[in-house]
Amino acid sequence: MMRIDAHHHLWDLGGRDQPWMDGPWADPIRRSYALPDLAPHLAEHDVAGTVVVQSSSSYEETAELLAVAAEDGPVRGVVGWADLTDPALADILAALPAGLVGIRHQVQDEPDPDWLTRPEVLRGLGVLADAGLVYDLLVTPRELPAAHAAARALPELAFVLDHAAKPAVAKGDWQPWADRVAALAGLPNVSCKLSGLVTEADWAAWRPQQILPYARHVLDAFGPERVLFGSDWPVCTLAADYEDVVALADSATGRLSEAERAAVFGGTAVRVYGVGAERV
Repeated sequence: MMRIDAHHHLWDLGGRDQPWMDGPWADPIRRSYALPDLAPHLAEHDVAGTVVVQSSSSYEETAELLAVAAEDGPVRGVVGWADLTDPALADILAALPAGLVGIRHQVQDEPDPDWLTRPEVLRGLGVLADAGLVYDLLVTPRELPAAHAAARALPELAFVLDHAAKPAVAKGDWQPWADRVAALAGLPNVSCKLSGLVTEADWAAWRPQQILPYARHVLDAFGPERVLFGSDWPVCTLAADYEDVVALADSATGRLSEAERAAVFGGTAVRVYGVGAERV
């Protein structure tokens, strides 16, 4: 099974701003990142394929990421952005080139914690299901109840929870995150990325033993067959190197069988996103 990084980003600050970089905290990553910057890390850790994920609410960025995916390189699929509330969503998606495997929206930034259950959003999620796409959930514990309601309402749509819903690792918060993640894991159409946890910890002083309980809860709740490794590079570099993120995932999965580890590090991404050696 090929090893896949199911969650990383690329952006060009010369082409557009990244509005989420809204303070000095983002200064260490406030530059452009292209595939050649990531390539040495992929080679070092035998990562043969990747899924690149949107970072701005922009059709232009989605088109640029799809152009990268069309090149001869490691990117096997794109999780782009689209306006789920647009009545013309089906036509917009149909006009996009090959390579799109999913859609994501920064739900965590919506003032309404129930945004995902709005009728116009549920309609848009239904369009994604009809198009054979996946929906990536970028939520925090606050939005998990709505994520659960949406996933339950649309069993035909595959959902992927990004960054384990961003538990407050730095504060040591466990509830209500743990119960809400377990409830979401009870829905068979939801998978979860083992990603993004280092940046929820204390960037300067985190230790593996602070993060591993959260990672292992995800593995216990979803099972290895519904967990996907993702680096969240370059955002992860605010707190850790690429190799540190891989080492954490190796530690979290150390108790699993070889087949189960193969699922986390590639097999689940192949199944959920439909990516692999062949381009989509």
